[in-house]
Amino acid sequence: MIRPLTIHEWLLESTPIVDVRSPGEFARGHIPGAVNVPLFDDDERAVVGTLYKRAGRDAAMLEGLRITGPKLADLVEQARETAPDGHIRIHCWRGGERSGSMAWLLDKAGFARAHTLIGGYKAFRHEVINSFNTPVDLHVLGGYTGSGKTETLGQLRVLGQQVVDLEALACHKGSAFGALGEVPQPTTEHFENLLWNALRDLEPQRPIWVEDESLMIGRVRIPDAFFHQMRQARLFFAEMPVEQRVERLVVDYGRFAKEDLAASVRRIEKRLGPQHCKAALEALDRNDLHSVARIALVWYDKAYLRGTAERDPQRVVRLPADANDLRGLAQRLKEDAAAHRTGN
Repeated sequence: MIRPLTIHEWLLESTPIVDVRSPGEFARGHIPGAVNVPLFDDDERAVVGTLYKRAGRDAAMLEGLRITGPKLADLVEQARETAPDGHIRIHCWRGGERSGSMAWLLDKAGFARAHTLIGGYKAFRHEVINSFNTPVDLHVLGGYTGSGKTETLGQLRVLGQQVVDLEALACHKGSAFGALGEVPQPTTEHFENLLWNALRDLEPQRPIWVEDESLMIGRVRIPDAFFHQMRQARLFFAEMPVEQRVERLVVDYGRFAKEDLAASVRRIEKRLGPQHCKAALEALDRNDLHSVARIALVWYDKAYLRGTAERDPQRVVRLPADANDLRGLAQRLKEDAAAHRTGN
């Protein structure tokens, strides 16, 4: 049975999702959890699209049939691997020919249910963008570089708090050194999809903790509406002594190759200044990672302080932090957040 669903009906379903767009379209962004079973590869899609513009729908449809004809059995097999019980959701870019054709094929192949998405991936993207306008009770964890914010978020999660790790979604730690040890970043489009997915099952009326970030995390941009909520939210600033932060940075980044660390230092040469950059590289050359961290922190602390100064001072809560007791910090954050929420 083939049944087209609206985006809201579609999202209530829990059946597997097959995205029949080309691999390039899928790579730019897709519904989290979807499996790519493309009718056309990127070159084939370009051919059909060009033919549609020049010769019309009928010519493009005929060429599409020529291309997909030899693939039909493989397409059915891939869909069965994804949805062995015969219940499946299918979408393309606008919910038109490609998803309709795939649904017809699977219906003929004996699938019990083939749900297509009205408006396709475009409708999903509209839903994603609009979702960031919905107010949520954000609590922002801040602190200078090396303060263990990501680890503290993990401790908050252990304590039953709702947490969204923006840096994990972005595959970047948010600094010139942030790409070290990470897989390639998603596109901004797919980051938005991942953020939507992370938020969708949380309770918006309960606190949701995120780490304080600038608008860009590496090459990924936080959605403007969500970033505005972050800037308006209360900031809980963890104040950790600088030498503890230096030690944390040495542990976190000391395992990376010297050449990679040097490349990261050079990326912030203009910000550090030539003299400080040279001193950091010389310290790195003699394996003095503590000095490298201290030099880098001078600039990072100033930059973070400027960002904090843009916030309403009445909405900044400062808490002492000890690198050896991040669980205790998380407990205090939970208690302070509850107290400020009650008093607002």
